Amino acid sequence: MVERLTDLPDNVVGISATGKVTAQDYESTIIPAVEDVLKRHDRVRFLYHLGAAFDGFEAAAMWDDAKLGLAHFAAWERVAMVTDVDWLRVAMKVMGVVMPGHMRVFYDSELDEAKRWVAE
Repeated sequence: MVERLTDLPDNVVGISATGKVTAQDYESTIIPAVEDVLKRHDRVRFLYHLGAAFDGFEAAAMWDDAKLGLAHFAAWERVAMVTDVDWLRVAMKVMGVVMPGHMRVFYDSELDEAKRWVAE
């Protein structure tokens, strides 16, 4: 399940995930939120919080994530990943090398710092 973080600027999509993230989460919340920001701004900033209650992704959700990233490849201005999950931290650092925008990975305890960074 995902929910929008509402304490961020208009050009930032903030998502916090608990349990297993599904394709339905992408189709009903994440994709429309990104596309809504891109109607008003040329680029989008994204904060993805996968805290202690996060339990993984459905395969279809991972596919939706990849499609969303590629569909708007040049539109990602800043991406902040907030998680203590080691494999996600490594994957995001690797992806950050090929992304045109800026990417940083934060520990769960650094959520407030991630919010400041993605919004500045």
